[in-house]
Amino acid sequence: MNEPTTTSTRPYLIRALHEWCTDNGLTPYLAVKVDRSVQVPREFVKDGEIVLNVGYDATGNLQLGNEYIEFKARFGGKPREIMVPVERVQAIYARESGQGMSFPVVDDLLSELSDAATDLGLSDAAEDGLSEVPAQDEERASQVMQLVTSTTKISESGDDQPRPPSPGGGGRPAFKRVK
Repeated sequence: MNEPTTTSTRPYLIRALHEWCTDNGLTPYLAVKVDRSVQVPREFVKDGEIVLNVGYDATGNLQLGNEYIEFKARFGGKPREIMVPVERVQAIYARESGQGMSFPVVDDLLSELSDAATDLGLSDAAEDGLSEVPAQDEERASQVMQLVTSTTKISESGDDQPRPPSPGGGGRPAFKRVK
């Protein structure tokens, strides 16, 4: 049977963490993976990413919607209209403590899976998944499964919940501050 389609939890979690930061006197920051759909001043984008202060003191007309985060802000003294699709948000965190939550950016996960499948010679797999893997390629299939399971967490209810890949160097993640 068809399961009803539900909305993403990401915008709700972003709003909740934004509220938590505000209630605790902390400054909420968004880390955003920039592509053509993201409307931000390009001169402040570094390595395809931008960090935005989304505190009420730094923004005007802030709207944390289900599809887009929109607000007005000054960059270098110039007022700008900012529009970020929610799926491009990599993290929301408190500037002062670093506490927050990170999210996978969907095209990054798909790119990783596609690259792994190509590297393993499995790029022509069936549309409904890896339906047949020759016996001599069991090790390759195992590697693909490890990649899939490292980017997906099975919740107690059995629903797949994407999670970000673990950082390569270990330790605490660091975010760049853009003024």
